[in-house]
Amino acid sequence: MPDLLDQSEVDALLAAVEGTGGGSGSGNDAGMSSNRGINRVFGKSDVSPSDVLLYDFKRPERVSKDQMRALSALHEGFSRNFGASLSGYLRTIVEVSVAHLEQLTYSEFIHSLPNPTCFNLLKADQLEGQVCLEISPLIIYPIIDRLLGGSSAQLFIPQRPLTQIEQRLVEKITERATANLSEAWSNLSPLTFSVSDFESNPQLVQIVPPNETVVLVGFELKMGNRAGTMSLCIPYNTIEPIMAQLSQQSWFSYQKKGVDDDSQQKIKKNINSAKLEMTAVLAHTTMKVSDLIGMQIGDIITTEKPTDTEVTVEVEGRTKFRGLLGKFRGGKAVRITGSAKHID
Repeated sequence: MPDLLDQSEVDALLAAVEGTGGGSGSGNDAGMSSNRGINRVFGKSDVSPSDVLLYDFKRPERVSKDQMRALSALHEGFSRNFGASLSGYLRTIVEVSVAHLEQLTYSEFIHSLPNPTCFNLLKADQLEGQVCLEISPLIIYPIIDRLLGGSSAQLFIPQRPLTQIEQRLVEKITERATANLSEAWSNLSPLTFSVSDFESNPQLVQIVPPNETVVLVGFELKMGNRAGTMSLCIPYNTIEPIMAQLSQQSWFSYQKKGVDDDSQQKIKKNINSAKLEMTAVLAHTTMKVSDLIGMQIGDIITTEKPTDTEVTVEVEGRTKFRGLLGKFRGGKAVRITGSAKHID
């Protein structure tokens, strides 16, 4: 990354420029008139100039504030679901939260990562391009230690790439991350993310040009006394086809429509395949405990209900229908004759 000047260095450069321009009276007058012009434009003459924000054309903000807020809300839902999934898988409380959301260039993102690290490339068939998911070694090694039966209390974080066995364990984590990420993005567009490649050195991965604008979503993971970060890098070119849906109004309306259509179909499918227990109640009667204890094979239990009257049919213990006893294909059966509301 190019070196950035701090405020003291900027002041020193400005002082040097003013010193070189002070050789003649006309130069000083020009400098003073220039300063007075700045005061008149950006502030009153009796106060200091107002703050001016510089716009870097090399780093244009291509994602609007509304779209950034929509992305933040989307990934907050992902963080909650991913934290619950990890907690169930690791059998311990894992907290996942969105730490920051910003726009920057791809080169700035790559240079901000440690080396080595857990760097995963994600792809979705519905999108062109790839997405980066990086998990810090500060939290990935305690997770691996937890999966192998350790307590991670006195765990030393090694500065080395993951072994093949550790990569296989991390795949279980990234599979849950991609599943929850796909579910979160499905409210906006039907996407299915999957891990396409793994790399320990992020400097070797170049999925977009270095000056390409990306959206960086930073997460914080906490597991017991251990904490680490997870970064999701989304190149703008990858999600550009669906960026129009990221305004807040279309985000909420699309989310509501998805709930009405997709969720109802899933609930209906699960309910239709559910099994229920149905019971036909022949009659009710009372008897003494001594009669019940002395009951033998062949004894007859008498009731006050005629044999040709309708019986009640219960579904999961609740009376729902009435019917008649009979036979069907050689087996005992009950024919439903109506609703239980009309039983005498």
